[in-house]
Amino acid sequence: MRNRSLLILTTAVTAGALTLTACGSRDDKGGAAENGDGGNVTVTIGLDAPLTGELSALGLGIKNSADLAVKTANKKAYVKGVTFKLESLDDQAQPSAGQQNATKFVADKTVLGVVGPLNSGVAEAMQKVFDDAKLAQVSPANTNPALSQGVKWASGDKKRGYKSYFRTATTDAIQGPFAAQYVFNEAKKTKAFIIDDKKTYGAGLAGTFKGEFEKLGGKVLGTEHINPDTKDFSAVATKVKTSGADVVYYGGEYPAAGPLAKQIKEAGAKVVVVGGDALFSPEYVKLAGATAAEGDFATSVGAPIESLASAKDFLADYKTGGYKEAYEAYGGYSYDSTWAIIEAVKKVVDGNGGKLPDDARAKVVEAVQGVSFEGVSGKVSFDEFGDTTNKQLTVYKVEGGAFKPVKSGTFGG
Repeated sequence: MRNRSLLILTTAVTAGALTLTACGSRDDKGGAAENGDGGNVTVTIGLDAPLTGELSALGLGIKNSADLAVKTANKKAYVKGVTFKLESLDDQAQPSAGQQNATKFVADKTVLGVVGPLNSGVAEAMQKVFDDAKLAQVSPANTNPALSQGVKWASGDKKRGYKSYFRTATTDAIQGPFAAQYVFNEAKKTKAFIIDDKKTYGAGLAGTFKGEFEKLGGKVLGTEHINPDTKDFSAVATKVKTSGADVVYYGGEYPAAGPLAKQIKEAGAKVVVVGGDALFSPEYVKLAGATAAEGDFATSVGAPIESLASAKDFLADYKTGGYKEAYEAYGGYSYDSTWAIIEAVKKVVDGNGGKLPDDARAKVVEAVQGVSFEGVSGKVSFDEFGDTTNKQLTVYKVEGGAFKPVKSGTFGG
């Protein structure tokens, strides 16, 4: 991120607040402003995602969708006197890089909110940095429940650790059991082999699947942890075959899931492979091969975006925008995450007489908690933990070399 040096031509200060007609200004309390075109104040929205590396297909879809939201807000002049700018940083799906990016965003006083990250493990490394700075973070993709409800959430002892953290994706407390219900009750698979990649997301998701699957009467015939970077899964493939399982549940992401599924099938195991939202990508089918992937399942957050009337404009505008990469699984949620920050900024400005207050960051966090609007993915609002109130999920099945929706609903429904 480049450093900015500002030439302040005129500044109007009223009751400790920065007027939005100032040509340029900067304060030291997170109420940042920078002159934009036509004398507008520029508010930066940060974006953190894996923009390079194996998960870049998902990350670039997140970035493009956030970019579309920013451009839409500016085109509509949605917040009078404010021009929004997106600043994107690449975390390469690495917690250490995510933490460094968080520190960079905090240091830039024009940043009043951050969209991202993709990975729950990266989010763990970013949360405290943002919370200490009272900087709102809204993820379109994190699903690990502990991020918002604390490490003891499964026992019912739910405690929100960071008031600045929000997400538009539902959690694995719902996603894992939702998959288990479908696998056991509708796919009629009763003998599972469960594998995870030992990461925050994968291990947590596999655990919630296992608990519900066994509660329903399913048998877990084996469990295994893998190193997703090796790409040689022959040993675990043999274990799956000899176990007699009829379903493999994998807690992890598509770069490893595709080769894993391929090697399990090549070993002769008569199973379907099932996973969560990080498998829901055309990249999974490419990596596994269309033949091996056929019949496999993945759950993902929300309803199929293509079926939602609320997503009509997003789909059309994304196409018109000429983005080279697909919006992928989290595009609609990224747009909504970005728009939640935009709505919060609007609420803060409108509630302060058209001015951006000195403590804008803290005020934006408060405003995000109370946002409620019809987004691309449906109704967007947050509960007392900062989690989305939209608990819908969808099961997708690989048919004819592509994921197709087979059931949408909520856990237990």
